Amino acid sequence: MLSVIIVTDGREPPVVATLAALIAAATSGLVRDVVLVDAGETDVIARVADVAGCDFVACPGPRAAALAAGARQARSPWLMFLPTGAVPDANWIDEVTQFILRTTGAAPRAAIFRRARSPYDDDTLRARLSFALRRLSGPQPDQGLVIERRHFERLGGYPADQPDAERRLLRRLGRARHLLRSAITVST
Repeated sequence: MLSVIIVTDGREPPVVATLAALIAAATSGLVRDVVLVDAGETDVIARVADVAGCDFVACPGPRAAALAAGARQARSPWLMFLPTGAVPDANWIDEVTQFILRTTGAAPRAAIFRRARSPYDDDTLRARLSFALRRLSGPQPDQGLVIERRHFERLGGYPADQPDAERRLLRRLGRARHLLRSAITVST
């Protein structure tokens, strides 16, 4: 039903955290395949992909090219783009499943996760204000994206030659995006 695309930078711990959050979704049948796209120069992520049973694509270069390569490799009609180190909260599986079931065959839409503060973030006034400003500025690429493949392609996907392809796609979604109640925490 859903392919998950994760673009990595060659570091193992954040990738493993995200993969661990996907286990229950894979066993429930929501996640069909996971594509790890490594923009790094080592073979660390290739080993992680092999051990975890994920597809692997090496794509050094711009992030947009890596995202596009991951989307091409994915096999499902629905795509979920997650940043490295992203951990959705516990109820995301049910909510994303319901979103997909309600949206399939209807007007094209996409969904993004709410951003949650990590309990390990600095608790200074400056850090809290920065977090509040990020929430007010609208959706950011590090909040994850769930989108039907046809809609993704119709909007132009992630053009490899655009440095700000993720923000561009979020802008093109406009009001046709849904903010999930489920939150996502991104650790680095």
